Amino acid sequence: MPTGFGRLWTAQTVSSLGDGVTHAALPLLALTLTRDPMALAVVTAAGTLPWFLFGVLGGALVDRWDHRRTMWVTDAARALLLAIPAAAAAFDVLSIPLLAAVAFLLGVGGLFFDTAATAYLPDLLGRDPAVLERANSRLRGAQTAASGFAGPPAGSALLALGRAVPLLADAVSFALSALLVRSLPAAPRPVPQAHESLLRQARAGASYVFRDRLLLGLALRPAVGNIAFLAVETVLALFAHDRLGIDTYGFGLLLTAEATGGLLGAGIASFLGRRLGTGTALACTAAVEGLAVLGLAAAPNAYAAGLALALCGAGMGATMVLGPSLRQAVVPAHLMGRVASTSRMLAMCAAPLGAFLGGWLATAYDVRTPLYTAGGLLLAMTAVTATMTSNRRVEAALRAAAAPADDPDHPESREPVQESAV
Repeated sequence: MPTGFGRLWTAQTVSSLGDGVTHAALPLLALTLTRDPMALAVVTAAGTLPWFLFGVLGGALVDRWDHRRTMWVTDAARALLLAIPAAAAAFDVLSIPLLAAVAFLLGVGGLFFDTAATAYLPDLLGRDPAVLERANSRLRGAQTAASGFAGPPAGSALLALGRAVPLLADAVSFALSALLVRSLPAAPRPVPQAHESLLRQARAGASYVFRDRLLLGLALRPAVGNIAFLAVETVLALFAHDRLGIDTYGFGLLLTAEATGGLLGAGIASFLGRRLGTGTALACTAAVEGLAVLGLAAAPNAYAAGLALALCGAGMGATMVLGPSLRQAVVPAHLMGRVASTSRMLAMCAAPLGAFLGGWLATAYDVRTPLYTAGGLLLAMTAVTATMTSNRRVEAALRAAAAPADDPDHPESREPVQESAV
């Protein structure tokens, strides 16, 4: 790996640690202000709202901007933003509307940073799929460890020292990340596309995803997966308590089992891609996720449930390395931001549908029904997308991406026709 990758890895790990701190502290802060479930839901939902409102437009902007500068400016802005609720907490003027606004703006920052980081990685490392898989495996593993293991308990502990402390800790993590990213090598500047409106560019990026079967298959995986996983997540605590007899402490261990599986999956993703081919590996990880959720639904005790969640986490961890790596290898550089944000937006928009589905099925039937439904949905999605992301299709896309720019098989020659803005 180039020297710059170590700095990027460190920056994202530090930032993920801060995210984990805030992820635990923000709802607990809201809980000190109100016990109204709807008010708490507003704070939680505000962070995802930016993807609903302008996910694709954000990707079009990232494709116009310098990726490295977008990343460090965004993190610097998020560091300054967190100083506002920290000061409000220190002076005892914190409120639910302020927390919701902060969560929304942090979500905007996340949209720009994550999209720019996805686009910058091929700028830094090139488009060799094996290199990208190794890089994404390390990034994903560090993110899981920092935000899934270390961050949440640290956030709870820091909150005990004062309501402003976890917010300040996250602000420091963003500031450090901004400094590290700013020291990275500059990427090639995006080619200006004159006489084209932002809306037309955004539409072209979305059209590029929907017209390419491979990219559409890669986008459907997390979209359908989020419906299934949110259906499970909505009832998981109730299922663990009522059916498995797990207390609050045990539920935390259950979630840790899933995170442990995620680390394992991220670590072996490159091996699976080399041994099976990326397309077959993606089909296998999807099948593992579906079978694991069915196993969770049928689990007779906490140990079996923990094993099922660990297997599900492993499938998810490997998928989240293989899918983005393949996308980064085959998508033209000037479309990377729009393609990445379109895929992410589909996944984020699908999540509330899963939450509603899980709640309705549990109410209409019983608490195991959402789990069985989610497992069936994941297996059906595996069957549908297996041909869309097959080894043959993956290899053809990689050959096209490696072709000279004037070759008719090059991906840029398949772009949708653009109209000039009046």
